[in-house]
Amino acid sequence: MKLVRKVFEVTGPYVAKGAKFERLLPFYEGMETFFFTPSTRTRTGPHVRDVIDLKRMMLLVVIALIPCILMALYNTGYQIHYVVEQGGTLLDNWQSTVYRASGLPVQTSSVIGSMVHGALYFFPILLVTLTVGGTAEVVFAVMRKEVISEGFFVTGTLIPLILPATTPLWQVGLGTAFGVIVGKEIFGGTGMNFLNPALTARAFLFFAYPAQLSGEVWVAAVQPDGRSGATWLASYAEGAGHLPNLSFMDAFIGRIPGSMGETSVLAILIGAAFLLVTRIGAWQTMLGVLVGTIVTAIGLNMIGSDTNAMMSLPFHWHLVLGGWAFGTVFMATDPVSSAFTATGKLYYGFGIGLLCVLIRTINPAYPEGMMLAILFMNMFAPLIDHGIVNANIKRRAARYGRA
Repeated sequence: MKLVRKVFEVTGPYVAKGAKFERLLPFYEGMETFFFTPSTRTRTGPHVRDVIDLKRMMLLVVIALIPCILMALYNTGYQIHYVVEQGGTLLDNWQSTVYRASGLPVQTSSVIGSMVHGALYFFPILLVTLTVGGTAEVVFAVMRKEVISEGFFVTGTLIPLILPATTPLWQVGLGTAFGVIVGKEIFGGTGMNFLNPALTARAFLFFAYPAQLSGEVWVAAVQPDGRSGATWLASYAEGAGHLPNLSFMDAFIGRIPGSMGETSVLAILIGAAFLLVTRIGAWQTMLGVLVGTIVTAIGLNMIGSDTNAMMSLPFHWHLVLGGWAFGTVFMATDPVSSAFTATGKLYYGFGIGLLCVLIRTINPAYPEGMMLAILFMNMFAPLIDHGIVNANIKRRAARYGRA
């Protein structure tokens, strides 16, 4: 680290204010604070002083995502190996070529093999998101002469986890650029966006390239049990009224097809516990989503329908299928795009849970609803906070008047 410190000391004067390469100061400060704690301190104005800053908060979120990343590696490889064991074939791509060359077995019983095979799909997508998104962040910071924000570090980690493993890399790059630029930078950057950038990227890709985002291209041959075909929610919505060859424990652990980091509720709960203990994630939002989902699902179950199978889906299945758990823990709790007030977070979360179930149930063409529910409530979060704040003002004014 002494060598790294020396490099910054030597190059610092060249990017200082008034120096020849002043425009590169945001990039310099971003790299310096990545390796070392900032040496500057606030001197004027009221400021909240805390041991945790934006960079450390983002780091804690990434740590909370580690269980989901590990499960993404394992389950991606596991699903590929499962289909091959059922008589399917590997996709004709470079990942399959590299895995064959490794000599590892194509078997679900091989945990290491599944992890390695999954890594061949996950890490290229992660590299693309970090490269494209990081470049966009640097370019806009230099243009605005602002310090580079660390916010994209989390966004760049979230995007691969909410995408199918077979998403083409060029689409990953395009979606990442859209999410960062249109979803955040044009509104002023980190702290100014009202939409979740990661979900904005996924929404763009879903509506622009629905075939690739469906996650139905695991292998060349679709198996009779439908495991490598449509998602479980889609199969249920098509009128089957049941979930073939799927146990609740499989769904909870995450041994099912889906976007890479969204399948394991167990891994997500571990991350949720870490966020709650460190007070990074808002429990009010998570609770609101849970209550909204349960109340709406039970209400629709009571109404019932002879033509809509989704209305009979028990509430506990909503909690373990699709992106519900991941969205509740890591997307809905985004401190920038969610409600700010404590009471507002409860209403905000309840709205997400309600809309998620309604979209899954009422819209037969779109069985997954968490992404759209969160993005929709992102737009209403400021209005919710406005109503809560005004209600508090009126209540305090009335109390003062009685005094």
